[in-house]
Amino acid sequence: MTDMKRNKLTEVSRQLANVAMGQAHADLIIKNGILVNVFSGELVEQIDVAIVAGRIALVGNADHTIGEQTTVIDAAGRYIAPGLLDGHMHVESTMLSVTEFARAALSTGTTGIFMDPHEIANVFGSEGVRLMHEEGQQLPLKVFTTFPSCVPATMDLEDAGASLSVQDIRAGMQWNNVVGLGEVMNFPGVVFGDPQMCGEIEATIEAGKTVTGHFPSDDDRMLQAYLNAGVTSDHETVTREQGLQKVRLGMHLMIREGSAWHDVKEVIKIVTDDKVNTSNISLVTDDVNPQTLVELGHLNHVVRRAIEEGVDPVTAIQMATINVARYFRMDQDLGSIAPGKCADILLIDDLHRVVPSTVITDGQVIYDQGQYTVELPKFVYPEHILNSMNVKRELTADDFKLASRGTADKTEVNVIGAIENSARTEKRKAVLPVVDGIIQPDLQQDVIRLACIERHHGTGQISNAFTHGFQIQSGAVASTVAHDSHNLIVMGVSEEDMAFAANELVRIGGGTIVVRDGKVLAQVPLAIAGLMSEKSLQEVVQEVTQLDEAWKKIGCPLNAPFMTFSLIALPVIPEIRITNRGLADVTQFKLIDVEIG
Repeated sequence: MTDMKRNKLTEVSRQLANVAMGQAHADLIIKNGILVNVFSGELVEQIDVAIVAGRIALVGNADHTIGEQTTVIDAAGRYIAPGLLDGHMHVESTMLSVTEFARAALSTGTTGIFMDPHEIANVFGSEGVRLMHEEGQQLPLKVFTTFPSCVPATMDLEDAGASLSVQDIRAGMQWNNVVGLGEVMNFPGVVFGDPQMCGEIEATIEAGKTVTGHFPSDDDRMLQAYLNAGVTSDHETVTREQGLQKVRLGMHLMIREGSAWHDVKEVIKIVTDDKVNTSNISLVTDDVNPQTLVELGHLNHVVRRAIEEGVDPVTAIQMATINVARYFRMDQDLGSIAPGKCADILLIDDLHRVVPSTVITDGQVIYDQGQYTVELPKFVYPEHILNSMNVKRELTADDFKLASRGTADKTEVNVIGAIENSARTEKRKAVLPVVDGIIQPDLQQDVIRLACIERHHGTGQISNAFTHGFQIQSGAVASTVAHDSHNLIVMGVSEEDMAFAANELVRIGGGTIVVRDGKVLAQVPLAIAGLMSEKSLQEVVQEVTQLDEAWKKIGCPLNAPFMTFSLIALPVIPEIRITNRGLADVTQFKLIDVEIG
């Protein structure tokens, strides 16, 4: 593997100065465009941008920098904007390798990402993080890593495939282009002084890097204690009131628009209605599926959503460029079009649609008029990363039957309530029938079976529970994408189909699947750690489209249901989740019984 060669400013500053002075010629000039100036908030017409050695030498009239070897792009009528920067996202959620994600994202105008690879970290620890990070370093997409902070997400509620210590975080902070600590999800641990959480934050601050956050609570005292610990951002804000509170306390607010959770409409009101200063606000994707990438775009879709809600286009672009760069202390290189900056530039025909016709990274045109002009390098994962399924034995229908503790023909149970387009769940209750001592699902109440199987260490551990909200009428679904420990989760009406779905995923090495009556309706094999596909973007999109249709065939009408399902085992977002150890009440951070009586 060869890292992309990018010139530091100190290495080429004289060369840039010489071009600006007309004493040397530019490599590339963009002429007569409308500059999106993220410093002044203006649109400035008839601007040229001169580029040499991958950086911007001059912004203004660049006629004196043109030589015989200079490439000139006529940008008349087009907007010249900085490349977009996604300040918080998980590549694994796209089901694509970093390379295939880059192929999708670059064409939409994303030129840099700050990824948190805590999904693969939960399966393979620091090794998994290193492999994804290394894959990113050879790409024209700038891939920065925030080192995962909570692996596993909780210490007492679940079991992951690996764990990360303070020493791992301290070592990771020394890697080139690791720029901070990934979202600190264990906010109670931070607030109440958990030694590991505090140690990780201190190691990051000592390295001079950024501590990114995850704070879904409404508790004001806990929020202020969280900020006192050194965490500086949050992307879990879902209401206008939460957004105002965090901005007023100096917290960097990341407004999220993913495939399954849509926060822009509500939270952006602090900009459109409350008119707050936007310099400490950014737009992020967090989790997107491959269909969203193809059909709507990547970060440009979030920018577009902000504009649709009434945000000025230049302000929206600021929130996806310079604000992100400043938050990560990288604005000396990224996030703007100005002398000395990296030449990551978009040419956009319509500032409200935010669809680039030309994408430039490090001064090279890499995408133009719907076509890539460069080949992306290949990256090969080691064989053991492609064989991550370690389930003790073949599963049977009996594994998914939950026995009642009593002798009555009905019993009351706690139920996980799924919420469409939300990362949260609600704690519900239901009275379910008991037949031959086994608690039964009830389709009339929309309550079906749910299970979580430990898949990393071959323990054979299985927990069973019930869920509401998916409206599934038949069959079963299963997934090894099960944030954040990524055990094997299964949900369905038929115990036989649940066993079949789980066993099929073990057989293909992980992924996500829909079955009915012992037949596979659709599946997406995810060989890389059971999380990502080795296939191309087009192939994965086709598989995911078929998967979406299969969910509908078994009765589920939800938007992106597999993404909602993938969060049902995440015991750091309220209110209630399943893990391999049992049913977790996230508001109390403890395991509870499924059966109430």
